[in-house]
Amino acid sequence: MKYMMLIAGNEDVWASRTPDENAALYQRIGRWWAEESAAGRVIDGHELEPSPTATTVRIGADGGTTVTDGPFIEGKELVGGFGILDVADLDEALSVAASWPVPGDTLEIRPIVERG
Repeated sequence: MKYMMLIAGNEDVWASRTPDENAALYQRIGRWWAEESAAGRVIDGHELEPSPTATTVRIGADGGTTVTDGPFIEGKELVGGFGILDVADLDEALSVAASWPVPGDTLEIRPIVERG
């Protein structure tokens, strides 16, 4: 079964770390990604650019669109990346998420809809 793992963190916390601290975290993330990919549990994913680069498109009830700079919602924790998990069930997806190596991040797991 496939799941989307949304990875959210506080961009201010990342910005407050030293370059060496961030480099060490990126090394841990790289090892985690390599291990989970080699095991076949992570089949795709990407880091996203910071939230100031986001553009939001809202579709109105009349079908019209509104385009604004920034993420859909304002908050301290913003999606910074995602992974596509291919695992047996939700329990395994949660186990993969629980092994994420960045303290303070929040991971949201959702089943991916696969149609016919």
